[in-house]
This record gives sequence, structure tokens and C-alpha cells, in this order.
Amino acid sequence: MTFEDARAILNGPEDAATRYFREKMSPDLAEAMAPVVDDSLSQVGAVQSYDRMMGQYAALPFVPDVKADLTDHVVEKGMDGIFHYMAKEEAAIRANPVKRTTDLLKKVFQ
Repeated sequence: MTFEDARAILNGPEDAATRYFREKMSPDLAEAMAPVVDDSLSQVGAVQSYDRMMGQYAALPFVPDVKADLTDHVVEKGMDGIFHYMAKEEAAIRANPVKRTTDLLKKVFQ
């Protein structure tokens, strides 16, 4: 993180830090989440059901080709949820001094 990044976060909108982390961390987070999500989806039979459904879909005439990966979709939506709640917490920290529970947060938002 550069000094300019830190300044932009501090002076930015209520979700500036969340936007920064989403941009910088999404590829690594997706890579870390994918095996866990894939294993979980396989254990409950979701991947097999999805593959059967997509096989039936592909057999229909005149339907467009769909290149969707269930694991990728679930990882993407999971990250959307993570960053959504992270942005809500960031906004609360910026708006409410009581939420600044660590020494670092107290120092940053003096």
C-alpha cells in the first residue's frame, strides 16, 4: 500500500478501504476459497446435480451455449457477500467512534 493509497482511503467514501481490498485481494481470495467451495459443493451433491441439469439443457434445441462453472459462481457470490458486509462495518467504524475498538483504529480516525 502506498502513502497515496492510504490517503485516498482515509479521505475517501465510507467504503474506500473495502474497495481497495476488493481490488487488491480478490484474485488471491478467490484462489483460496475455490478448493473449499468445490469440496463443499461436491459433498452435498450440488456439482453432480448441476452437471446433470446442464447436460439436459445442452440437449435442448436452439438454446444458447452456457459456459458456467458452479464453483466459480459460488466463489464470486461469496466474495460479494464478504465485501458487502466489510463495507457495512467500515461505514459503521467511520461513522461511530464507539466502533473504533483497537488502538490503530482510534489513531487513524482521530
